[in-house]
Amino acid sequence: MDLKNFKQAVQQLAEEKGISQEKVLETIEMAVAAAYKKDYGKKGQIVKAKFNPETDELSFTQIKIVVDETMIKSEEEVKAEEEERARKLAEAAGELAPEESSSAKNLKNEEELKRGKRKEDAEEEFSENPEEKKVRFNPEKHLMLEEAIKIKKDAKPEDELEFPLEPHSDFGRIASQTAKQVIIQRIREAEREAVFQEYKNKEGELVSGIVQRIEGRNVYIDLGHGIGVLPPEEQIPGERYRLGERVKAIISLVESSPKGPGIFLSRAHPRLIKKLFEIEVPEIAAGTVEIKSLAREAGSRTKVAVESKEENIDPVGSLVGQKGVRVTTVINELGGEKIDIIEWADDIAKFVANALSPAKVLEVKIFERRKEAQALVADDQLSLAIGRGGQNARLAAKLTGWRIDIRAREQTEGIKTEPETTEKSAAESEPRADGRASEEKKADKEMEPKKEKETEEKGPEEKPKEKKTKKKKTAKKSK
Repeated sequence: MDLKNFKQAVQQLAEEKGISQEKVLETIEMAVAAAYKKDYGKKGQIVKAKFNPETDELSFTQIKIVVDETMIKSEEEVKAEEEERARKLAEAAGELAPEESSSAKNLKNEEELKRGKRKEDAEEEFSENPEEKKVRFNPEKHLMLEEAIKIKKDAKPEDELEFPLEPHSDFGRIASQTAKQVIIQRIREAEREAVFQEYKNKEGELVSGIVQRIEGRNVYIDLGHGIGVLPPEEQIPGERYRLGERVKAIISLVESSPKGPGIFLSRAHPRLIKKLFEIEVPEIAAGTVEIKSLAREAGSRTKVAVESKEENIDPVGSLVGQKGVRVTTVINELGGEKIDIIEWADDIAKFVANALSPAKVLEVKIFERRKEAQALVADDQLSLAIGRGGQNARLAAKLTGWRIDIRAREQTEGIKTEPETTEKSAAESEPRADGRASEEKKADKEMEPKKEKETEEKGPEEKPKEKKTKKKKTAKKSK
């Protein structure tokens, strides 16, 4: 193997893939060791390659594990295992359907034999199966404790001893190809792991990238070392993305998968507002101003509650900036989303009043038991306090964490006096209604003879006319 400029190649590869030089070197050593074993190794042999960056020399050693009598399987146990393996292979071969051709049967038998061989190799691996205490002794892999003590006086079971192997300048075409494939595979795995760890540590952080492609409603953004996915539910409603456009988003989730790390982004998360203000407002970075609470309906409106740690600093003015420059920058990044900046207050009544801005609140009553606040506003401020579709009240409730009942002044004054009086009047009105009905019936009965007397006095002509008209009317109704 040509080791010329090997150190420079390792450095270049580490820089390109974003992997440490130690990891790259370890990967190459494993690949070279696998290639050496393929060409010159023996069954069960453990080969280790070691590259010396100072001398540019590559050396190979054989690893042997120290064992004692209690760790080795007896001949009877080995024989029993072989018989059991042969029986299972025979059963597997007997399960073949009679319609199968001889070539298919031979192919399946070969696969079973290969599977059995792989199983045998796995059983021979002492360190990979800690539950299996005993191993089949292999002189290429194991070394008895008595022999190990002759080489190393303080040797004990499960120790590993290294023995130098003969170096070979030419590994051959197949061995070189094997080393190349292993190196590529290992470096890809290391690269994926490095990308995963990099972005996993950035969950919840703000990142910037360029729109690479759009598939369906998913937007794929190039973040530099990885590709982030902006799903439709995490996009700002009504926002459109163009190829090559730079976009800022929050890393909401990072997952590991065989194809590489899955990096999921969000522009609808409330945390995006906070991170954008942290960039624009130096007072937040310095810790003199803090964003205490935030409520957002992406693409429409956001409420931000801020608090100052120093008396001489205006928290609201710090976020707004001179002539509104700071808040305007954030609004432009969000595509024109409205942002209300209010001052945080430890007094919940005052905080609720501030949260309902731009409406002016006259009074706030707090009901701590049910965590509810009743806000009193002027009649002309009621619609403004509630907001279009109840948005202002909804965001204020999210911001404060309290249920808010908004009422106009006239409405609230009526509620103060009406509950008791309305209940009494309703209770009293029902019996009065029944009494009036019975009195009216009695009065009607008393009036009937009086009416007859009046008709008699008026004369016989008027009385029949009234009766006829009444009969005609009743007849029409019956028809």
